[in-house]
Amino acid sequence: MTAQNELRLLPWSGPEGKPCYLSTDDRDGYMSRLADNIESVQLGTAAELLKQAAETFGDEQAGPEDMQLLAKELTGALRDVLRVATSRGHLLVVNEPHRF
Repeated sequence: MTAQNELRLLPWSGPEGKPCYLSTDDRDGYMSRLADNIESVQLGTAAELLKQAAETFGDEQAGPEDMQLLAKELTGALRDVLRVATSRGHLLVVNEPHRF
């Protein structure tokens, strides 16, 4: 098992929106691979939404409803990407300190 300060923040929330963490030494274990796959999907979704946002903002026919839906989707994607960045940033600090 990993030490308390080496828990991995998982890319999904638990009950009541609380963060979920994984404690394991096995980066190739089922839960680690599942988390990696979900993070990959979340990042891909964010990239697609970014393209959609560029198209929507350039579309003079886009109405307030379109913008509101896009904002809602972008907010969710940003939340997911921030969670991935936080998790991965933590892993970098814990496992791969940079030397300058």
